[in-house]
Amino acid sequence: RVLTMHDLVIKNAVIYDGSGEAPQHAALAVSEGRVAEIGSDVGGGHEVVNAEGLALAPGIIDTHTHYDAQVTWDPWLDPSSRLGVTTVVMGNCGFTVAPCKPQHRAATARNLCNVEGMSIEALREGMRWEFESFGNYLDHLESRGVGLNVACFAGHSSIRTWVMGDDATERAATADEIAAMADLVREAMAAGAIGFATSTFEGHNGAGGVPMPSRLAKQDELQALVVAMAEGDRGTFMLTRGSGSRLSFLESLAEMARRPVIVAALLHNPLNDQTTTRAMQKIGEANSRGHELYGQVSCCPLTLDFTLYNPYMMEAFDSWKPIMEAKPEDLPRLYRDPELRAAVKAEIAEPGKITAFTGDWSGIKVAEVADPANRDKEGRDIAGLAAEAGVDPLDWILDFGLSEDMKTTFASVLLNADSQAVGKLLSDPYSTIALSDAGAHLTFFCDAGFGLNLYGSWVRERGLFSLERAIYEMTGRQADIYRIRGRGRLRPGAWADMMLFDPTTVARSPNLRVHDLPAGASRLVCDAEGLHGVWVNGSHIANAGGLITNGALPGAVIRKFDS
Repeated sequence: RVLTMHDLVIKNAVIYDGSGEAPQHAALAVSEGRVAEIGSDVGGGHEVVNAEGLALAPGIIDTHTHYDAQVTWDPWLDPSSRLGVTTVVMGNCGFTVAPCKPQHRAATARNLCNVEGMSIEALREGMRWEFESFGNYLDHLESRGVGLNVACFAGHSSIRTWVMGDDATERAATADEIAAMADLVREAMAAGAIGFATSTFEGHNGAGGVPMPSRLAKQDELQALVVAMAEGDRGTFMLTRGSGSRLSFLESLAEMARRPVIVAALLHNPLNDQTTTRAMQKIGEANSRGHELYGQVSCCPLTLDFTLYNPYMMEAFDSWKPIMEAKPEDLPRLYRDPELRAAVKAEIAEPGKITAFTGDWSGIKVAEVADPANRDKEGRDIAGLAAEAGVDPLDWILDFGLSEDMKTTFASVLLNADSQAVGKLLSDPYSTIALSDAGAHLTFFCDAGFGLNLYGSWVRERGLFSLERAIYEMTGRQADIYRIRGRGRLRPGAWADMMLFDPTTVARSPNLRVHDLPAGASRLVCDAEGLHGVWVNGSHIANAGGLITNGALPGAVIRKFDS
């Protein structure tokens, strides 16, 4: 036969195609951004890469990110683009930047600063508000270009604010307001939204501790908006669940809309081990009745770095609200208030509350002290330090932090630290592995390398999955659940989103703090280990040294999805 000259040929690879099937030793050819051939004899290439027996797999599809703001100044979505990720889904929890009227821009930025742990200075300097409607936003991204493939949810809080203004955080919507919101959902779906996302989680508060707008929605509002999303027989509904969102109601939405429902965030809680287990059981039962629900789980422990200026983990507690509403200069007085301390202690002790902090003080350590005289406390946990001092752990951490002018850095492992329990969640047939939160909580943690952690920690070190199963979970299965066409698998005709890596060394590095955001704001990032190449739509964007961009932006704004 006449051999074709392709744009790219990767030879001598162990190809995992994203289906979960066993790999094959073969070559893969790319032409015009798509996989052209896979086999032993695929023709020549203008560029040839010798994989030398490394694993070639589809690029990771990260379905829970918050890059909505960052993408307006950083089209490469760093660090995800150097961590094997080739497609991201933004707008999770309904915290989007569009639609947004000019008069709501400042408030939207302040809310993102609080609810998603973003720097207000970085947002003020970096955000490019060259859009108003959701469709304008996608058009803006397309016109500027993106380095990775990007899909975006229509976000409930933004839609609520567009319709209700300041009242969005104060009250339930009227019938007319719900109808106007439903029209905006339909408009967003027609413009290319991947679905509709919202949050009812008590810890999701905006500036000053005010609940994010979606938390004020009643069930009739949610139902109307999910039905509006589904009118074209497509769309995925994503919800971050609070205490009041019953799975039976979410199942009724899946039944009514006949669309997938993603329930976040299902993390193992060591003090209430059965909560997540019961949720996954109910999700499984819903699927047995033909209703498509998935529990979104994480393969990483939930860890946070924080000071007393930003203890995000406490924000689900009602008793913490005076602290969230306070000016920085008023915090020391509030932290010393014995009545406030007593209220917080009582609420922490309440059983069954869905919060980021479970009351396990042994999971919080002193990471870095401000006074060198206290260096002996670094690395020690609060439970032990409080017991040694004979005081309550809350009193100890507040008193010690105050003694260092609130400059102490604490590190906490809050949830998802029990590898046996987390392994059961990851293995559940109706869980979906995500929750990187990439683009958010930048000063607290960085889980953008979650896929590399799955391949290294859970496959190589723990043996929870075969590598082909883990790759399927990160690629083909995500594309199937979210109906992302032509991605997540390496087969002829599919888009050539690929990562080349060494299964014997693949991992994410420890986090590193850098100051490279707009206005010099800091964030935590991590690097890839054992990653040799990343391609987006056939274009080489990263190698073992990181990004290798040449100015071209090969990503696509994905606006068409399967039914």
